Amino acid sequence: MSAIIRALNAFASGVQHLFKRRFTFRYPEQKLEFEGEGYLYDPKTQVGISGFKGRHLLHMDKCTGCQLCSLACENIAMAIEMVPIEGQWPRNKKSIFPQIDYGRCVFCGFCVDACPFYALFETNDYELCGYDRRSLVFTPKQLSIPPPKEKGVTVIFDEKKGEAHHG
Repeated sequence: MSAIIRALNAFASGVQHLFKRRFTFRYPEQKLEFEGEGYLYDPKTQVGISGFKGRHLLHMDKCTGCQLCSLACENIAMAIEMVPIEGQWPRNKKSIFPQIDYGRCVFCGFCVDACPFYALFETNDYELCGYDRRSLVFTPKQLSIPPPKEKGVTVIFDEKKGEAHHG
């Protein structure tokens, strides 16, 4: 008798979900739109400003080459390597900047937390893919170019019903 009750409970749960709105969307045509600019950290107040942790953005004019981002990543993913860049950089006398290997990056945000000069933060760009491992390595020049902003699909949370759907 208890097996029949469990089967009926499972069936009732399935029927209940038939009337809820779907949360899935068609990915290449529809993309998620996140609120805010991404994940930032304010070293003065020592507060992380929450946001999506995606591709990094490097402000080369603010970077001093202190290598704190590389040190923060060293025991986690070893995804950041400091590389020399040609040219004169007034704030960076050593002319070394971070290069990130997204094949290794775990998007923890510790590199952003470690940067005391507001030179590095994470954007909402989540489309990082490539056909080979070398294409996942972003040089400092590539990191300094902001990702394009595309209009996407927003996620709507309905707390009364306890469900979410996209608009």
